[in-house]
Formats: sequence, C-alpha cells, structure tokens
Amino acid sequence: MSSHDSPERDRTTTDADRTERLVERLVDDAAASLGLFSTYLGDRLGYYDALAGASPATAADLAAATGTDERYAREWLEHQTVLEILAVEDADAPAAERRFSLPAAHAEVVTDPDSPHHAVPLAQLVAGAVKPLERVVEAYRTGAGVPFEEYGRDLREGQARINRPTFRSTLGAEWIPTMPDVDERLRRDGARVADVGCGYGWSAIGLADAYESVRVDGYDVDEASVEAARETVAEAGVADRVTIHHRDVTDTDIRGDYDLVTAFECVHDMSDPVGALRTMRRLAAEDGTVLVVDERVGETFTETGTDVEPLMYGWSVLHCLPVGRVEDPSAATGTVMRPGTLREYAEAAGFSGFEVLPVEDFFLRLYRLTP
Repeated sequence: MSSHDSPERDRTTTDADRTERLVERLVDDAAASLGLFSTYLGDRLGYYDALAGASPATAADLAAATGTDERYAREWLEHQTVLEILAVEDADAPAAERRFSLPAAHAEVVTDPDSPHHAVPLAQLVAGAVKPLERVVEAYRTGAGVPFEEYGRDLREGQARINRPTFRSTLGAEWIPTMPDVDERLRRDGARVADVGCGYGWSAIGLADAYESVRVDGYDVDEASVEAARETVAEAGVADRVTIHHRDVTDTDIRGDYDLVTAFECVHDMSDPVGALRTMRRLAAEDGTVLVVDERVGETFTETGTDVEPLMYGWSVLHCLPVGRVEDPSAATGTVMRPGTLREYAEAAGFSGFEVLPVEDFFLRLYRLTP
C-alpha cells in the first residue's frame, strides 16, 4: 500500500499501526527537510563546486578552499555523507583527518547548471518558499495574500535555476516543434515572441538560441527579476534580439501582432487569469498562437493524487496560492490548475482553440491556445 492510500481501504491495519506510521513519516519528513537545507548550505557556500573533480578533502581543505569555518565544514561533510551525497575514504580515521569526496555520478546534480539532472536549485526554492512563513500563517487567518516580493531572492533565483536546463535545451528543440507551423514561422525573418512572466529570462534566451532570427520581448512586473533577466540576457550574448521590459502586459500601449505568446508556469499565480489570457490573445497576431506551460497535475482531484501532486500542492500551500490572492478579487487558482480549469479560463478569454500538446514531461503540461 502506498503512503497515500486511504486507511479505510486497509482493513488489516489497526489505529495503533496508523498512528505509528504517521509518526514515522513525520520523522522521515523532518530528516529530509533538514537534509535539503544542508544541501542549500553546500550550494550557497560553494562546497560542492570545491569538491567537484578535486582530490578527496579534509574539513580543513574544504574550509580553506571556500573561506569558511573548519568546524562547520566538518559537520556539513559528515551530514552529507550520512545523506549518501558525499563519500568518505576512511570513516574510522580521526575526525580532522577524514577525507571526503563528491562522487562523479552526483556532480552534475549539484554543480552543472545546464544538466537536466541539476536538482540542487530545489533546495533554494524551498528556502524561498518558507521565508515569509509568518506572513503565510497570517494570510490563512485573514484570507489575504502574500506579495511575491516577500519570498526574496531564493525563490526567484531557485525558480530560474531549476528551469534553465529545460529552456536552453528542450524548449526550442522539442517543445516548439510539436507545433510545426509555429516552428516554421519562428524561423522567418521578423518573427516576434512575447514572453509573459519572463522571470530571469532563461525562456527568452532559449527561444533566441533556437531561432536565430526571432525577436523576443520579455515582460515581468517584478523589478528584481527584470534586473536579473537583463544581466542574464547580456551574459548570454542575445541582448540584440531579446529585450526585457518591466511592464504589466495588460498595459494597452503594448502592441500585439506577436507570432507566439508564451506563459511559463505563471498563469496559476495570477489573480485574474482570464484577464491575463485575454491580454495574451490581444497580443497574438490574428493567426498567432499562445503557449501556456503549467503543471502536469491530474485531470481531477483524487484521494491519493498523482505522483507529482504532493510537490505541487506543497508549492501551492506555501507560495502560489498566497501570491495569487494579493489582489482582490482573485480567482485563487493555486499551483494545482487542472486542464479543465485552464480550458474554462481560455474559453472565457475568447479562445476558440485549446489543445494539449504531445509532450511527455513528468512535471509539465503544454497547452496551445488559438484565437
């Protein structure tokens, strides 16, 4: 029986068994959470980068290489070894002489920002999600929202880092080609894309990388994200074709006629998703396309949920639902936006075409909307 199975369906399990199982699960969850924050420290302090490809190191070696304290470094090394992220040469050696290493198979997970296995930003995302926890508690009492800015750099940067590999390697190579007409259109001179909620700009960069003639306008209302995106775009060498705007796309001064309008994992955060989709429809050319990418949750709510829903509900409880309720009135969608919900929003916004694209992704589902 899975951990999400209903107790009512397990007739052989006693109440005492269920109590014990829940206690064990909460202890395991606490250990996993603390392990994730230990991973956050390794990422922020440069410990993984220092260990990658290097000879096995003592705590003193690691501390010297990263400008940190030796005693703290030793505790972190031992914890990461217990978590089976690092390896130790001789566990019986005196504490100061133990030598630790980062296995080659783990290196890309924690050090390679362009690897599809680069999962360490999840630790940064979670750190950001819990940053305004007291504000979230109060929001649950009052029904108010929590501004996106309250979640700070870790949330913004973690989201950008976790999406970077997909946007750079998959967006143009696999996702857009599932719409052959759009793929062909973006290869023409003068092709234009509007990227709504562009964040740190990696989606816009991915589009520019894949289509050498395309011009991308990225729009975001978060000033800190816009500043970071402009730096990222410049560093990627595509500033001549990608422009980042600190503007709300509902601004009627923004002209349309875009061949493609994209919205990556942001519609469910919007207080007025119908209004936002209506704006995207206005920005698209008469025969343009709107691409919405959002979470691959189940078609309906079920008792056990899908494999991805425990994670998605977690984001929603702590971040997406509070952010989406800042404005009043609010659709209060949350992260778990099911396909039927988006279809209702799209129809209310005036779209006549609604298609789920044939992309197999564990976390994401792609929707094509046409006028």
